[in-house]
Amino acid sequence: MGGIPIATMVSHYSNIPCLFVRKVAKQHGTSKLAEGQDFSGKQVTIVEDIVSSGGQIILSAKDLRDLGAEVTHALCVIDRQSGGKEKLAENHITLTSLFTMDNLKRHH
Repeated sequence: MGGIPIATMVSHYSNIPCLFVRKVAKQHGTSKLAEGQDFSGKQVTIVEDIVSSGGQIILSAKDLRDLGAEVTHALCVIDRQSGGKEKLAENHITLTSLFTMDNLKRHH
């Protein structure tokens, strides 16, 4: 949920459409795993607020890939440097962060 406002603003200022991925597809209404424009066959970048292990990004990337998206990048505000970047790389996802824990610790 923390990535929703970030993805919304990135979309707004870049004019690149965004979509929102659930952990599990809804059992009612649209019954979709992701809400937004059709992403099948398109490159999708996952946006998060904080990355620790990278586990949720890996799960979401798998779900999106299963539905036809190309997922090779993720963006986050803070990389906690808890092994997430390396785990994502093992799953062919490059993580780009605005800050790392080392950056934040140096400035305090």
